[in-house]
Amino acid sequence: MTISALVFYLFACITVGSAVMVISSRNPVHSVLFLILAFFNSAGLFLLLGAEFLSMILVIVYVGAVAVLFLFVVMMLDVNFTELRQGFLQYLPVGGLIGLILLVELLLVLGSWTVIPDAATFAAARAPDIAAVSNTDAIGRIMYTQYLLPFQTAGAILLVAMIGAIVLTLRHRPGVKRQVISAQVSRTMKTAVEVKKVQPGQGI
Repeated sequence: MTISALVFYLFACITVGSAVMVISSRNPVHSVLFLILAFFNSAGLFLLLGAEFLSMILVIVYVGAVAVLFLFVVMMLDVNFTELRQGFLQYLPVGGLIGLILLVELLLVLGSWTVIPDAATFAAARAPDIAAVSNTDAIGRIMYTQYLLPFQTAGAILLVAMIGAIVLTLRHRPGVKRQVISAQVSRTMKTAVEVKKVQPGQGI
């Protein structure tokens, strides 16, 4: 077994283990940290495939932006997990029914899955020649020509998720003061600065 194969199995095992810990960890902060670990190891797998641009994008975008945003939202929400566990049994039948429906749909898809003998040849023919174009150029050609609609759809989904995160963090909570942006912007120097004359020996 070569070194590249050993490194592949190492990255793959850590990625799968981190993914399992993301959904099994009870602490949401730990789940996000395991997600970041899974992203780093996935970037290592991309490097082994020769897709260095995808590897850097995965680290910069997902680890540097998306995972940090997840961590920020989880820590800002201050979710009461005791109440969530108390209502677990209440929503268990509905959740089980939805999970069963998804399982049946996955089995139907896998049961009707057909493999075309020349599918690998077709897929290889659509990809640009790696000797003629760079990795970034090839990804751009495929992403903005053949997969333009899925790419735009993914961007819209991420935009909706970002708006949802902002709405959740800005919701009204008891005991939390809200800033009045209009009052802060309309302040003048006279209303913003107040000079206090402190006598000697007195506190502020």
